[in-house]
Amino acid sequence: GVLVMVSGIVGSNTHRPLDVSEFRGFALADDLAPLVFINGKDSKAGQMFTLAHELAHLWLGASGVSNSEARIVPDEKIERWCNAVAAELLAPLDAVRADLVEGEPLPETLQRLAREFKVSTLVILRRLFDAKWIDRETLEEAWKEEVKRLQRLTRAASGGDFYNTLSAHVGKRFAMAVTVSALEGHTSFTEAFRLLGVRNSRSFYEEARHLGIPV
Repeated sequence: GVLVMVSGIVGSNTHRPLDVSEFRGFALADDLAPLVFINGKDSKAGQMFTLAHELAHLWLGASGVSNSEARIVPDEKIERWCNAVAAELLAPLDAVRADLVEGEPLPETLQRLAREFKVSTLVILRRLFDAKWIDRETLEEAWKEEVKRLQRLTRAASGGDFYNTLSAHVGKRFAMAVTVSALEGHTSFTEAFRLLGVRNSRSFYEEARHLGIPV
């Protein structure tokens, strides 16, 4: 399996948010424990694409970092391949073609298909070009405008439920393994607290109950 971690902060410090402009996620290829980390500050559509993109990295056996530069065509061959795989996984070209409506304004098409496939409008733009629905000039002009629009959007930050966030932060499988190990005496509670990012026994036992571990 693959360990997937999602967090929008540095460690457990809520005052140090991760910056989406610096990176969206990364993949660490490893035969024993491959890992994908997703920047939780990104949009849900962005997180989905990053997950698919980083999984493609793992299929290649190549570690990588997803940056925030919204280029139409990435520079590196591996990045282009991973983007193509992610796009086909999330918005298959045949499915996109089947949902196109003749005469529909481009902005409406972007919003409608982005909602349907749960991806960003930039992904849909690229898919429309791949489907030969729009030409390169239209793609480039619309891409620039869409990037500007997305940059203007402000996302309301929400911490969510602490224990749901914690499980996503370290990965549910990892959280369960550490918790059970501590309860069985194989891992010290101090080390378990550090690995899970909790500060006291009360939070530890609440997390255990949240994971469905009888305590």
